[in-house]
Amino acid sequence: MSYGMISALRGSMVALITPFKDDVLDEEAFVALCERQIERGTAALVPCGTTGEASTLTQNEQLRLIELAVKAARGRVPVIAGAGSNCTATAIELVRQAEKIGADAALCVAPYYNRPTQEGLFRHYQAIQAKTGLPILLYDVPARTGTGLATETVLRLADLPGIIGLKDASGDLSRVETFRARLGEGFLRLTGNDGEAAASLSLGGHGCISVCANVTPALCASLHRAWAENDFSRFLYLRELLEILAAAMFLETNPIPVKWALARLGLCGDGLRLPLTQLSGQHEGAVRHALDAVISHEMDEARRFAMPIRTAAE
Repeated sequence: MSYGMISALRGSMVALITPFKDDVLDEEAFVALCERQIERGTAALVPCGTTGEASTLTQNEQLRLIELAVKAARGRVPVIAGAGSNCTATAIELVRQAEKIGADAALCVAPYYNRPTQEGLFRHYQAIQAKTGLPILLYDVPARTGTGLATETVLRLADLPGIIGLKDASGDLSRVETFRARLGEGFLRLTGNDGEAAASLSLGGHGCISVCANVTPALCASLHRAWAENDFSRFLYLRELLEILAAAMFLETNPIPVKWALARLGLCGDGLRLPLTQLSGQHEGAVRHALDAVISHEMDEARRFAMPIRTAAE
């Protein structure tokens, strides 16, 4: 897939969870999750990000998940491989391996823990894109990394040939308009916060790399479709519906609630790797309420677009 095709991506893209069985990758469940996403309108698969617990995966596990996603996609949707690190050399190697496997782009998180300067961040991404052939999506999530990508740094990086866009989880929606005005339609503007998906679209965003899409891929896809088709009444209806789920998915650290929800649907186990722990009892009722509020609508939406429903548990 060409740089231009990746830059033209629009819509709901799923930040895939990583299912475990007895602390080992549950490959069968992962492939089934990928297939469910594609059938229900998801625009791209994004394995091995924050939601995929990449920080607790071995490099071999990470590459295996990317390989499984590529095989499951079969070219129907692009695979954007989570391949970031706070070590520039490691990030370069991960992106190179993802390219060999067949990923269409790489999502590279801002280096965490070592707190580089803005110049250090610039040089980190400059080195990655110079030594790999995949299009690179920047990933700014300062609440997790401790250091954020300043707006001017993103603008500098956008001039580099290998940088095609940004997954922005900074919470600063004003940047959407800034990047639209300064960088035009060739720079992919994605939000990483489900609660901001609708607002981001209205400000000129192109889509969302979504946690909620793990649970409701058809509804998330339809939100973006409604906006693209100027069906604003439906857009507002879907926005309000998905806000219920988005609030519940972040009652505890992601991906704790979303894994609990998927387990209730029978799509995978709810196992996490330490230091993440199971959803606390005090939040189970709220997550269950949100799930009950949306899942029948998800089923209806899947039927509406003739997307086969594969999970009897739903």
